[in-house]
Amino acid sequence: MVVATYQSVSGAGKAGMDELFEQSRNIFVGDQAEPKKFTKQIAFNVIPHIDTFLDDGSTKEEWKMVVETKKILDPKVKVVATCVRVPVFVGHSEAVHVEFEKEISAGDAQRILREAPGVMLVDKRENGGYVTPIECVGEFATYVSRVREDPTVENGLALWVVSDNLRKGAALNAVQIAELLGRRHLKKAA
Repeated sequence: MVVATYQSVSGAGKAGMDELFEQSRNIFVGDQAEPKKFTKQIAFNVIPHIDTFLDDGSTKEEWKMVVETKKILDPKVKVVATCVRVPVFVGHSEAVHVEFEKEISAGDAQRILREAPGVMLVDKRENGGYVTPIECVGEFATYVSRVREDPTVENGLALWVVSDNLRKGAALNAVQIAELLGRRHLKKAA
């Protein structure tokens, strides 16, 4: 599993939200946008660094995502994560690439996701046919869009996942969706 998270500033608490607001305002009026909570300017920028760096070059946030995924799915699952702070007030997003043991089509995955509790599939292949962070604020559902086959690996799928991080955690969403797809797909294949 390869996951890139795009985590809103609310994941860093009120101070993160205040910093995005203040920096954005300062930029519009021509003042300096000095970082305080974050290591670099967050307004109109993205920061590929959440929490502290570990010896292997990953961050603690990335390490936590790998550990949570393995704990929920299987300790043998190979996972790599890149966690990025983005200038969004509320709503985490994830680009998730999963390789399954058995073949699964995008259509099969869409059918499984349509029936999944807590998941809303919004996957129209047209302009605006997907969900963005601003659209999930205040919702408890995890939204899945852009379900497609990943040609870079055997039996791979790529998905776009969005949820309100103040209502549901970031890493948990990707893990629950992968777990659901795997469980449902493996039942059908058996």
